[in-house]
Amino acid sequence: MSNPLSTRYSRDRYINLLTDFGFKRLFGTEPNKNLLIDFLNVILPAQHRVRDLTYRSTENLGNTASDRKAIFDLYCESEKGEKFIVEMQKAKHNYFKDRSIYYSSFPIQEQAEKGDWNYKLAPVYTIGILDFVFDEDKNDETLLHIVELKDQDCKGFYEKLKFIYLELPKFKKSIDELNDHFDKWLFLLKHLPDLEEPPLPLQENVFMQLFEVAQITSFSPEERDAYENSLKYYRDMKGVVETAREEGIQEGKAQGIQEGKAQGIQEGKAQGIAIATQATLAQQQAEAIATQELLAKQQAEAIATQERLAKQEAEAIAEQERNQKEKLAAYLRSLGINPDDIP
Repeated sequence: MSNPLSTRYSRDRYINLLTDFGFKRLFGTEPNKNLLIDFLNVILPAQHRVRDLTYRSTENLGNTASDRKAIFDLYCESEKGEKFIVEMQKAKHNYFKDRSIYYSSFPIQEQAEKGDWNYKLAPVYTIGILDFVFDEDKNDETLLHIVELKDQDCKGFYEKLKFIYLELPKFKKSIDELNDHFDKWLFLLKHLPDLEEPPLPLQENVFMQLFEVAQITSFSPEERDAYENSLKYYRDMKGVVETAREEGIQEGKAQGIQEGKAQGIQEGKAQGIAIATQATLAQQQAEAIATQELLAKQQAEAIATQERLAKQEAEAIAEQERNQKEKLAAYLRSLGINPDDIP
């Protein structure tokens, strides 16, 4: 048995389900509606499992001629009256959630009845199969999001309006890692064009029908042309998105380098100023110490000078006293008095 996964971008045997043609051929035709029913039942809450579907017009008009219309990828209704909008979104849309809310208003409004009406509504589901990841979910591994109205305590407020988003890029499992029916559907949505033949884990009745419907060799020339055009558009779209992403990365790197350089210059200036400031402070401190030492020296010299002057003054006083004593002794001797006899 050959390797079920090919390293080539696309194989000629099976269509790419993420193209408009492939998505609508698989899910949007009456003969294949059991495929859509099977897919919906793996993502819907258990209480809303679908047994049968009726396809509705995908073009929905507003209440007045001036209202903007909505064109759905798929719009269908279950046997219990539940409304399903199924959208395939190939590229990131900044307001995809807003568009989901807007689209959900059409199947709600169309339920209005003329005359007396109690406003009872059938459930409405808006399902988005996304070939991208919401920015706010990049660090969240959850790939299936079921959103409904809740109150401030997170208690269910209204269960008949739900938005289901499936972020396909988060699905990373290989053929040997598939655990359940949900995994198998996601694997096929991502990898059907890479398969050369139905792998053993996918040889279930519903999937064997899918493989048969998806064989390009069974297409008419018109269908093949339509598919090739749809595939080209899908690849071009992916190329544009990838180019934009790469350019964004390169621009981010360049901006980061420039900001890093500017930051380095500012940090260098700041560091230079800090070093100069430290040098100035050190010089000022050294000068202060030198001044203190000079003042101490001057003070010591002043004290020494005072001591020398005091000594000189004491010596002068002693000399003066000595001279006075000698003069007195001479005077006494002139009077015939011996100075030594005087006590």
